[in-house]
Amino acid sequence: MSLLRIRKPKTRKGKKVLLAREPQLIESARTMLFLDGRKCGGNVKLCMKDLQALKKPLVKVLNRKNDITPFDDPSSLEFLTMKNDAALFTFGSTSKKRPDNIILGRIFENEVLDMFELGIKRYQAISEFKNEKIGACVKPCLVFNGPKWAQTEELRRLRNLFIDTFQREKVDSIRLQGIEHVLSFTVTDDMNILMRSYRILLKKSGQRTPRIELEEIGPSADFSIRRTKIASEDLYKQARKQPKQLKVGKKKNISTDALGNTKGRVHLGKQQTGSIQTRRVKALRKTPEEKKENRQRKKVALKAAAAEALASQGKNPFSS
Repeated sequence: MSLLRIRKPKTRKGKKVLLAREPQLIESARTMLFLDGRKCGGNVKLCMKDLQALKKPLVKVLNRKNDITPFDDPSSLEFLTMKNDAALFTFGSTSKKRPDNIILGRIFENEVLDMFELGIKRYQAISEFKNEKIGACVKPCLVFNGPKWAQTEELRRLRNLFIDTFQREKVDSIRLQGIEHVLSFTVTDDMNILMRSYRILLKKSGQRTPRIELEEIGPSADFSIRRTKIASEDLYKQARKQPKQLKVGKKKNISTDALGNTKGRVHLGKQQTGSIQTRRVKALRKTPEEKKENRQRKKVALKAAAAEALASQGKNPFSS
């Protein structure tokens, strides 16, 4: 952008908006922008509607159709995300060449960092599951099944994108009753992604910890990976960089064991124990019997020492 086009804010509200868009030490939860392509309907609409329900209230929806091809020219998409202050986006479209198409991606410094094009092979919406649902604004537990998620760089980035998508505000502690929702992602042998959603049921087990049961509540989807666009290693490293103020420095003489307990080591100088004034407590004094026993023990020790000395000189210790 040219320097001549940069304009300073004229109102207090405009200044507040620009300050909120600047990098923060502790970033808030990311907002996702939902857009429709030239043609969008069927399973794509249902999938985007369910994703909005899972992501609420951190969503912004544009209902107008947009003539955008993100993989060919992402400039319009980058402008809309910047205008709506969204770091994540979901773009739905369908065509004869790529039916039931969804593109998930994220933005870094007003440019597309990476995006993945997924084809919907099978979809069951939340409304098709006739059972009790979870509440709104529930932070889900994410489960990535199988070792295939770590085999290729594309799958590692896609896993990281799913974590960014469903991540909410960071909390210091949680309670067991607050864990209500599980999202499961599985990679099959033919490189399809199975997404399942479950409600956690806490049953009585007769012990302190309850018995866990899972009930599928939707959405249930089978995706195929079509096209991908991932950032270079240097750009990805820059996007993950943390400020120095948040980095935890190593503290001397403090260690943590395997159970998470913090242990500290204290170094003290030489202690002058001889000059410490202590009170003579009556309970610590020796009884007359103990004193007599000590005197006898000393006499025996002295006699034994004298006998050893005479024996070493070749004299009979029992002679007069």
